[in-house]
Amino acid sequence: MESTKDLKIPTNLIDQIIGQDEAVRIAKMAALQRRNLLLVGPPGCGKSLIAQAMASLLPKPNYEISVLDNPLNPERPILEVRSRTEVEMEKKLSGIKLSIYDVPIPVAEKLGLRCKRCGSRSSADVKICPNCGNEKYRKSRSPFDDIIFGEEKIEDRVYYNIEKEGRIVKVLYERVGNAVYYYDEKSLEVREKNFRRKVIVPLDRNTFVQATGASETELLGDVRHDPYGGHPEIGVKPYKRVLPGAIHEAHEGILFIDEVANLGNLQRHLLTAMQEKKFPIIGRNPTSSGASVRVDDVPCDFIFVGAVNFSDINLILPTLRSRILGNGYEVLLNTYMEDTPENRKKIVRFIAQEINKDKRIPHADKYAIREIIEEARRKAKIYDGKEGLTLRLRGLSGIIKLAGDLAVIEGSEFIESKHVREAIERAKSAEQQAEKRYGTYYKYAESEYFGKKQQDYII
Repeated sequence: MESTKDLKIPTNLIDQIIGQDEAVRIAKMAALQRRNLLLVGPPGCGKSLIAQAMASLLPKPNYEISVLDNPLNPERPILEVRSRTEVEMEKKLSGIKLSIYDVPIPVAEKLGLRCKRCGSRSSADVKICPNCGNEKYRKSRSPFDDIIFGEEKIEDRVYYNIEKEGRIVKVLYERVGNAVYYYDEKSLEVREKNFRRKVIVPLDRNTFVQATGASETELLGDVRHDPYGGHPEIGVKPYKRVLPGAIHEAHEGILFIDEVANLGNLQRHLLTAMQEKKFPIIGRNPTSSGASVRVDDVPCDFIFVGAVNFSDINLILPTLRSRILGNGYEVLLNTYMEDTPENRKKIVRFIAQEINKDKRIPHADKYAIREIIEEARRKAKIYDGKEGLTLRLRGLSGIIKLAGDLAVIEGSEFIESKHVREAIERAKSAEQQAEKRYGTYYKYAESEYFGKKQQDYII
């Protein structure tokens, strides 16, 4: 292999994960059986990638979640959960496009498609009848035209009663531009229902929802404030102000939370959602007009994937851990792997994957690959005290991208070993840079402190 350009990369995300064979095996099983998962390990070892890979294994969502206006009690919007089949069937009940000559006479006149004098039909955009020259939209023609002025209001929608099977039913003729659509009884019912529906969790959605660092509103949902209190004339109706949380958006998919220990008291709400598989959406600000709005039993049947550092695992609510273990797994991720020819090939594949994902840097030649593998050995020795190859791959990814940037600036066709060496040097943390420059980090901290004090004295 002369460069990473010659390497074939797996198309499936789950197959791109390296060094975590046991975690990948359990993740596949958890996705298939819809089990929860807690991934334990240091930053940069692939926890979020495993969660995304799990989501890629799930089927497309099958249900859409909506809220509808409730005229009898607006503060309690109606919840509606529709399957993919129901949604697709409703789409078929759309209006039928008609010719202007197929529209009944009284309807055609109201839509501006027929001249009242001669009866000829023309587009609603044509104000003068092309047949008789009559002004189609004039209100009247009489000796009093000088005091009766203005044009007749042309309607876009006209409801019309027809007889069907011995009963009178209401249908709709709607003009959209120059096209006319006809809605029968069933399609009209669907159309009018759609006017008072808000889809909060669409059918076509991502099966991976990340809620890391989410606030209470972002995680659990909320109801927007309306200064007019949802007044029917000037306000916004309550159902239009309902906002889903991440737990609802992850319905049928993956809810991923990194640093799950930082959720604090929100862990209790998360536990309830996992237990009940449904959670209400309510206004969370007691001073807001949304506080009186509530939608009960909103579905949230998700697979929970949490990530945590080993040192923070004791901060997770014991009942939440119990819920995960009761219907899932805890997995301790590897931080290094043995230095074998097979594992070195995995590092090479990782380099190629990162370059392809970035799309802004060139491929690495074989000498650059050797430098990166050597850096993987060095990091395993520093962080884990082991002779092996590091799996803290985020840091390695940063070096690859930085080396690629240096190659681009230089105009090089490939990332070369000199670019990797310079990237390793430039990728050092601020503390490491201070230690190199001043001998110890503390000397730099002292110089900064006394420098500020001296500046205060001068001022």
